[in-house]
Amino acid sequence: MGGLAKIRKVDVVILLVAIGLCRNVVECRKHVSIKNRLGAGKNMSLHCQSKDNDLGHQNIANGDEFGWDFSDNIFGTTLFFCDVGWEKVEEYHFNAYSFGRDRVRCDGVGCSWLLSVEGIYGFNVQTAFWEFMYQWPN
Repeated sequence: MGGLAKIRKVDVVILLVAIGLCRNVVECRKHVSIKNRLGAGKNMSLHCQSKDNDLGHQNIANGDEFGWDFSDNIFGTTLFFCDVGWEKVEEYHFNAYSFGRDRVRCDGVGCSWLLSVEGIYGFNVQTAFWEFMYQWPN
């Protein structure tokens, strides 16, 4: 009986933490968008996923973008990673959303990425600037 009471207390604590982190389900939704700005005629292939969600393979034309919505898990370990390729880069792996890095940089709402011939830029909501985040391999 004591073990059952402990489990229920733990469940209540987890529920209260979740409510505290996310008072409104709509407020807790995040959005990631990845924009192709490689230049005219340069398509990119993109495959993004988390531990639990595979977003499938995408072919993104220059000027277009791909995005998705999700909610952070209550443990603060949400991670979405992507593999991207285009004519100069066969495959490049990067983290499109990492709770620890992006909850402040993306201001808790969403993360925008811009892929150019130089590399990958991420928009920092706090500074309102595109920051150079990843360089393509040589």
